[in-house]
Amino acid sequence: MKIKQLAALAVASSCLSLPVFAGHYVPGIEGVKASSVPPPGVYYKGYYVNYDVDDNANVTVNALAHRLIWVTPQEFLGGDLTLEAILPMVNEKVKAGGVTVKSESGLGDLYLGGVIGWHGKQWDAVGGMGYWAETGDKDKVGQGHDGIMLTFGGTYKLNQVGDITLSGLGRYEINGDKNGGVTVEDNLTFEWGLGKSYGTLDVGVIGYITREMSGSNKEERNALGLSLGKFWPSLMLGADIAGYKEYSYENFAGDGRVIRASLTKVF
Repeated sequence: MKIKQLAALAVASSCLSLPVFAGHYVPGIEGVKASSVPPPGVYYKGYYVNYDVDDNANVTVNALAHRLIWVTPQEFLGGDLTLEAILPMVNEKVKAGGVTVKSESGLGDLYLGGVIGWHGKQWDAVGGMGYWAETGDKDKVGQGHDGIMLTFGGTYKLNQVGDITLSGLGRYEINGDKNGGVTVEDNLTFEWGLGKSYGTLDVGVIGYITREMSGSNKEERNALGLSLGKFWPSLMLGADIAGYKEYSYENFAGDGRVIRASLTKVF
């Protein structure tokens, strides 16, 4: 198992649901080497995400997501078959005029899915799909609808050594309707990362764009950020931290900020 592959750790299929978004997937979860699936094995990844946005009110969402990944030894369509499950725990708080008008906590919607990871000499690629089940409390932190999510992307090594990479990861959400026939628009998210490795340390410039693909008032947001990741081979443990700032948006309440941290354990 190569150390550099472990440092990437299959974040290709990670997802997290937060109630401040219409769709389930939260942009800004991945970045450097986002489309590189690791060698066969079992992985646990815990995510902490803080999303904060100010307009007439301040909305703050904190989430802790537990993700179990199994990169199977089975090849399918020439790639590594990977299965995963994610269960988020979410707290949402809304303040207006300095007064808390809403504070809810609970389990979010469950995600079950799979991807196939392909590997070349200078590149990695990923493709797959999964299902967001309407299991969370829709009156608190659940989205109130289910949905299908398609995943696609690639990582390219920009030099022969392979320590400089450019990655892109796309998510297309086909959202189900809420109760009462309320339509939730389809959503496209694309995350990218330009990274440099220094042994088991990864640093990168990262960003995302997210856009509604249907409806008359299409919401769109663009963000830019930085990330830092480290893997300890003796412990088979990895950690990552990143921050994003949304610098432009359309048909959205205000510009948001994302802070995320993750911890990965290889079994």
